[in-house]
This record gives sequence, C-alpha cells and structure tokens, in this order.
Amino acid sequence: MSPNEMRKGTVIRYDGDLCIVIEVQRVSPGKGSSFVRTRLKNLKSGKVVDNNFKSAESLTFEEVQYKKMQYLYNDGHLYTFMDNSNYEQVQIAKPDIGSDIQYLKEGIEVTIVTHDDVPLTIQLPKKITFKIASTEPAVKGDTASGNVTKEAIMDNGLMVKVPIFIGEGDEIVVDTEDGSYSERVGK
Repeated sequence: MSPNEMRKGTVIRYDGDLCIVIEVQRVSPGKGSSFVRTRLKNLKSGKVVDNNFKSAESLTFEEVQYKKMQYLYNDGHLYTFMDNSNYEQVQIAKPDIGSDIQYLKEGIEVTIVTHDDVPLTIQLPKKITFKIASTEPAVKGDTASGNVTKEAIMDNGLMVKVPIFIGEGDEIVVDTEDGSYSERVGK
C-alpha cells in the first residue's frame, strides 16, 4: 500500500518489525517528488524513529482491530480502559498513548487499537466536550479589537485558548486534532 494512506495509529511492517505510526505529515515540496514524514514506534523494542517515505514506495500494512472502550483511570504510568459490553479491562502505557493523554478524562469513550489482541494505542473522538474549571473574567472593552482569546483550564487540566465571552462553568467542544476551541455547548 502507499505511504499516502497512512494515518496516526496505522500499523506497518518496517525493517522486519511491527511499527505503529505516532505522527504523520504529507509533504509536497516545490521541487522533487512528494513524501510522507512519519514518526514510528517499534512495538517490540519501544524505540521511536523518524522516517520519510517516498509517495511511490510500497509498504506492508498490518491488520489491526478497533474496539470502543471507556477510559477509567491511570496510576501515572498505566491507563486503564473498559469494554462496556463485557467489562473486560485493558491497560496501555503512557508512552503508547503519547500526546493524546492530555484529552483523557474519566468516562470518555475512545477507540483502542489492537494487534493480535495486544492493545497498542488509542484513537480519540474528533471532538470532546470539556467544562471550564478556571479562566479570567472578560474585561469590558476587550472585544473592541475583534477576535480576542484568553487561556482557560478545562476540568481535566487541559489548557485551551477560548473566546473572551467564555466563562468558568461553561462547557465547550475541543477539536482533538489541534487542541483548538470549536464551540460552546448550550446557552
């Protein structure tokens, strides 16, 4: 298959080992052929490597399974998820989840990516609703300059730039692909 088909969470066979794609970016330079810049994690050794694949290359994609599970808790290193249909629990190490950890909150449903019944990583929903735990109040006159934002801390500790009219206790939707404010819930 083509490297252009890679997504975060894709499992490929690279240098004889199974690797999961942690980050992927398509690059089309002005001169030369396009390529795909990746960060791969070797599932056997845990080693993370950066690699560029030419778009014309052919790769072996491995079959993975996806299962919806609910996030329960973590002990600082292992994150525990539960299948709501049979109450089966799996644990995934912090490095295997990567930067997606910042979006986890108790009770959220995520997709667990497994290969041969071994949990590899998670895939978040595209948008997640959070409650504002703290933010500065709006100051009269701040809106005169147009699109003004301020920092807000969510109920799980995540920091998001929000419009000036958002206040403590408001619920907002956050885009998990770039961590940006999407919309306010209700009101």
